[in-house]
Amino acid sequence: MNFRGIGVPYNAAKLFIDDNVDKGRGNKVAIYYKDRQIRYKELQEMVNKTGNGLKQLHVEMENRVLLLCHDSPEFIVSFYGALKIGAVPIPVNTMMHSDDYEYFLNNSRAKVLIAHIDLWNTISHLKDRFIYLQYVVLIDENGFASKDEGTLDYREWMSSDSVDLHAALTVSDDQAFWLFSSGSTGNPKGVIHLHHDMEFAVNSYAKKVLRMTEEDVTFSASKLFFAYGLGNGMYFPLGCGASTVLMPERPLPEKVFETIETYRPTIFFGVPTLYGTMIDFAERCGRNYDLSSLRICVSAGEALPGPILKKWRQLFDVDILDGIGSTEALHIFISNNIGDIKEGSSGKVVPGYEAKIVNEHGVAVSANEIGDLFIKGDSVAHGYWNLHEENKKKFYGEWFHTGDKYLMDESGYFWYCGRSDDMLKVGGIWVSPIEIENSLLKHHAVLEAAVVGVTIENNLVHPKAYIVVKQGITPSDGLKKELQEFVKQDLAAYKYPRMIEFVDELPKTATGKIQRFKLRKSLSSVPASV
Repeated sequence: MNFRGIGVPYNAAKLFIDDNVDKGRGNKVAIYYKDRQIRYKELQEMVNKTGNGLKQLHVEMENRVLLLCHDSPEFIVSFYGALKIGAVPIPVNTMMHSDDYEYFLNNSRAKVLIAHIDLWNTISHLKDRFIYLQYVVLIDENGFASKDEGTLDYREWMSSDSVDLHAALTVSDDQAFWLFSSGSTGNPKGVIHLHHDMEFAVNSYAKKVLRMTEEDVTFSASKLFFAYGLGNGMYFPLGCGASTVLMPERPLPEKVFETIETYRPTIFFGVPTLYGTMIDFAERCGRNYDLSSLRICVSAGEALPGPILKKWRQLFDVDILDGIGSTEALHIFISNNIGDIKEGSSGKVVPGYEAKIVNEHGVAVSANEIGDLFIKGDSVAHGYWNLHEENKKKFYGEWFHTGDKYLMDESGYFWYCGRSDDMLKVGGIWVSPIEIENSLLKHHAVLEAAVVGVTIENNLVHPKAYIVVKQGITPSDGLKKELQEFVKQDLAAYKYPRMIEFVDELPKTATGKIQRFKLRKSLSSVPASV
């Protein structure tokens, strides 16, 4: 057979799954999940069965496969099974409104959906609107009970296929997977990552910053469908021959503490809001939780307040490494380091990446001068799916414009100064103010709405809505609660405005654009409790 023109074969599933077995780790535990222990050899067989199952559904190279899955072995198996046959898995947020999944499926043109049955049940009423979807494979850990005709039982679907599968002849620059990232317009953007991106992130951050080895056990409270969680809980441990702990439930403090004490991970990944609520929970219940297995903790998603870092260290005698990453860069590219933590800063550039801060003319600024942060590294995405203009705005050759305002001090530490646009980060998740505003405008009482981020206690951010009501409507506390519940029903619950203020008019430009920066400037005091 003549392979000229194909290039050097490279398949990420072979690297992260098969190579571990080839290196003698077949009997080592790869995944801890509830009462299950899945070893690398079993994981390989499950991946191969899934890949063969997808081929039986006529999935070919470059076809998209949407994953709507809780953190579970099935998530990982489906992800790498698709990769191994050259298909493109697309994990999506499990906390979205049902209409959002119509967008994900139609925008990606996915022909197969693999989903947990409880999540499918929330969107199955829309199935006639999924233009390209041909097959639905449902995961039901309690025994298959779908009433939807044509859906497939994941276990039965997997059981009939071979445990042998040759990796597709992909190359390192082939499309591997997409991750959806929300944009300032409120429409999610399909971020295209290549087969080599995960290996680069492992070698740069996991091995050089976290010093991860096969002896480590990781646990990420941030879910696998996030770029941050995907590394923490999946390809970092697999890329190092280590083990991962998966928790499908919401990361509530009591459940997170219980998981750490049960599985004894060595590295824990969270976000600032979670660390804050865990500290508060531990102090309120008066229990001394045993986190002695942890050698290091990691935080990302938003800037980690210094008081949280200090209190966590005081309570549990373990450091938190704060850093910044993005969906487009796949994982963290600026980070504090073990033994080199500068409280309040994002740390220094991760080995393998380059960063620069520039002014509005693209010229590098001096130390301690605020500018736009650009990042360069081989895990940066290929680009956005079908967004030509947005690609031109964000990708400048090798450089990616993060949209963050930063300064770098004389010692090379980077300090976060805010967003270049109006995007908010709530609980480590990007939230578009326009999306919340559009939801509020659907309510019969709302004439105009503007949403900004309010920094509360410990520098955490909550959405605040300024609302102009329609004539004849009387503003009241009851209406505030009604509007909050309305948004919760219309969007993912975490997006609702925690604060609402009724105003007579909104500040606007001469052309009618809302000037959110004026609203932010008007914020003089915010209650500590909202």
